Amino acid sequence: MTVLVTVERSTHAPTPADETIQAWITAALATASTAGNEPPEICIRITDIEEATRFNETYRSKPQATNVLSFPAELPPGTPSGLLGDLVICAPVVRSEAKQQHKLEEAHWAHMIIHGVLHLLGHDHQMPADAEIMEALEVQLLERFCFPNPYELTEPLEGAQP
Repeated sequence: MTVLVTVERSTHAPTPADETIQAWITAALATASTAGNEPPEICIRITDIEEATRFNETYRSKPQATNVLSFPAELPPGTPSGLLGDLVICAPVVRSEAKQQHKLEEAHWAHMIIHGVLHLLGHDHQMPADAEIMEALEVQLLERFCFPNPYELTEPLEGAQP
């Protein structure tokens, strides 16, 4: 599957390589059929705390940074475009959450990107039944990359500092 992915970084924090991000996105997109002849297109902006806070405050009225924000494209019906939308991911929050939740940082990055893409595809987790479907897809996709279920991992990683 051809997927057009643009990754913009406005942070000095370490982030996964574009090719790795593309693999996670492609796997998530394979769970749905995208309409039209245009290849799916997603833009990811990886930010620092300050920029993520501005996005979260502007679009969700929450005055703090969050891990991932999804902005599905809202195109007029019949518009020939594969644009699915944009993701904003806060690198320091992803790193901090991975440490707090005793997860490998790469596994948490994969989870956040897959989670965001599933939102762009129309999945949600507001209702328990919808959350169950979305979480099952996330677990299944993460297993493809040999990452553990993010909803079960609670023990500190071997060698991790408290």
